[in-house]
This record gives sequence, C-alpha cells and structure tokens, in this order.
Amino acid sequence: MSRTANRRQILGGLAATVAAPAILTSTRAYAANPTIRVGHVSPRTGPLAGFAEADDFVLKGIEAALSGGVENNGKTYQVEIISKDSQSNPNRAAEVAADLILGEEVDIIVAASTPDTTNPVADQAEINEVPCITTDCPWQPYFFGRNGNPAEGFEYTYHFFWGLEDVIANFLDLWGTSGAAKSIAGLFPNDADGNAWGHLELGFPKPLAEAGFTLTDPGRYQPLNDDFSNYIAAFKEAGCEIVTGNMIPPDFATFWAQAAQQDFRPKVVTIGKALLFPSVIESLGDRGDGLTSEIWWTPTHPFSSSLTGDSAKALADGYSADSGRPWTQPIGFKHALFEVVRDVVSRSADLDDPMATIDAIKGTNLSTIVGDVNWANGPVPNVTKTPLVAGQWQKQGDGFELVVTTNAHAPEIPVGGDLKLLG
Repeated sequence: MSRTANRRQILGGLAATVAAPAILTSTRAYAANPTIRVGHVSPRTGPLAGFAEADDFVLKGIEAALSGGVENNGKTYQVEIISKDSQSNPNRAAEVAADLILGEEVDIIVAASTPDTTNPVADQAEINEVPCITTDCPWQPYFFGRNGNPAEGFEYTYHFFWGLEDVIANFLDLWGTSGAAKSIAGLFPNDADGNAWGHLELGFPKPLAEAGFTLTDPGRYQPLNDDFSNYIAAFKEAGCEIVTGNMIPPDFATFWAQAAQQDFRPKVVTIGKALLFPSVIESLGDRGDGLTSEIWWTPTHPFSSSLTGDSAKALADGYSADSGRPWTQPIGFKHALFEVVRDVVSRSADLDDPMATIDAIKGTNLSTIVGDVNWANGPVPNVTKTPLVAGQWQKQGDGFELVVTTNAHAPEIPVGGDLKLLG
C-alpha cells in the first residue's frame, strides 16, 4: 500500500485516528519539480493566542526567504508551509496535526507555544512516523509530559528550548537581588505546565527549599479560574513577599485584580507565560509596571538568522514596522523553527526517506537567531537547550519595555537595567 493511499484511507476515520493513529511506513514519490511540505501548528486563537501574534509576519518572511527553494543533492526543492490553528486546545492540536500528516501528507511538522500545542503534535508525529521539530515549551513538560524515558528517548520528535532548571536559576538570581523576604506564593494551574512547575522533585519546590525559600502552594487551580480568594488569603497569612508560578494571561489578570481588591501587595511578582507579552502588560495599565518574567529572546540578543542574516534587532524591528505593535518573544523561536527546517532539508541524505531526515535533525549544529541548536548536547535525547535570562517590565514613555536585569546564566546577553521593587 502506498503512503498516499494509506493516508487517504485513514483520513476517512480521522476522529478515531486522533485517539489511535495508524502507522505510516512507506515513502511518497516526488514529482519532477519536488516540493517539501511543512506542517505548522500554532494557537492563533484562544487564551494562548499571544504566542502566535506574530505568526503571519514570521511565515511571510520565511516564505520570502525560501522562495528560491532549498538545494539538496543537486536538486532544488520548493518548500510549502501549511499552517493550522490549534485554538489553544490540545485536542484540537492533535486533530489538526493528524490532518496535516494524514490529509496534507506533510514531510515535516513543526509546532510551538506551550505543551498544549507541542505535546499533542509531537505525539501524532511520533505515532505516524513523521519528522517533527518543536519549540517554545520548557523541555521537562515536553519530554516527561509525553512519558519520555531518558534511557530511550523518541524516534521522530525533537525539541529545542530551555528547561525548568534554567528558569528556576534565573528566578533565584532575580529574587536574590530584590531584598524581598524569602517567602514565596506559588500559583500553579492544573495543566501540563503548572503540574511540571509545581512538581515536588522536578519543579520549583525542591530547589526553592534548598535555596532557603519557603513556598506556600495551596494546590492546583483549574485554568480560567474566576476566584483566587482562598489563594490570596493563604499568601497573606504566610507573609509572602514574592509571587511566582505559570499562568495563562486571563488567569493572571483575574488574580492580580483580586490581589489589589484584597490588599495583597507583594514586592516581586515573577510569573511565567502570562507576563511574556506587551499586550498583556498594557492591558494591566499602571499595575503592569514592575512585573517580572523569564526572558527567552529580545532584540538585544547577540544572534543572527542563518536563513536571512538578519540580527535579532532587525527581525524585531521588522515586526514592529509591519504591524505597528511591540516585538514579542516568540518571534525569534518561530523564525528559528524554519531555520532548522531549512538546514535539515539541505543536509538530508534522501528526502524521500523520513529516517534520513531524522538523521539530519540529529546531526544539526546550527547557529540561529535564538542561539545554537545542537541535539548532541542533550540534556536528554531529543532535546537541546537555548539560553535564558530574566527581567522586568518597566514603564518608559507611553509604554512598557522588557528590561533584562539578570544574565548570570547567559552572560553573552546584555543586561539593560536594574530590578525595581513593586510600589
């Protein structure tokens, strides 16, 4: 049975496929003018849409950069990108990934933006034996959230980003210079990210205790929670001066408004995910000034694109000129996904053979706009790490600027200012 026929038969029962996808083993023959089809899954809509705010800009730039095709073994391959919206829903992410694999017959699939997107897409790719590259999710929720075994790893799915050990180290550096009491309020949702960040051994609790911090963790809350009163009461009773956790933007907005109403006034608030985006900070008005977060990518990062030659600043400035909006951190990683794709396509020994493409992914050693991507470096199979710093949103003029305030673990990335306590 040909790969095309196999996929078409399976597509007829796509709902069942999402739960238990069939195995696809044969390869597709290419036409005289060969095309590599790349599937792309991203949360264009829903509560994670901030991660995909720059997708149109990034994809337009990638398509222009690849318009002349990619050379491989004496042939020029055109690259077609097919993008699908996960709607910020992991079930939907699995559905559109299955459609890209079984219906669109993509040769490579890529995805980004939290484990709600990366994990279901990678799972579909692994089961259906399609090369997959993901980013923009700490590696622990990606790897262990998919029941990864460090002794074995995965065969078809590869990921680049930083890990919880990096965000914890940066947060500890940030808090250590703040002068705030070592009493921390923990806000961890009942989702893949929250369960990883709050995990007793793999997440925040153990290293915080080892560093002399006391963590008050009232337990997991359901995403899109509308009442944090019990959490706030527990934090006030414990005398918490620092708040941390991993939240979607609507949940943080609810918590932060209720904290003000209930007179909970921490000195430092450092939240992953929710505080990444200028649109969220702007929506908080003056209450956005001084909030802190991890920082994965900025215009001051000293890296350039292997695909276009653009610096980080040029890419960020290009987005702002095109959209009239401030730059966002995912821009760099969305661009880097396709830097890696182009590099892999150019080096694959046989683009008709998925395993040759996997071998090319394994052999990646590429300097990208977010730093080096090299899967030989670990820390576990299928994962490689990129640098991480931390900093603060500070009001400047009519808006807010994300300022790097600590770079102890990535000194190549420049510091832009000092941390200020919340008023």
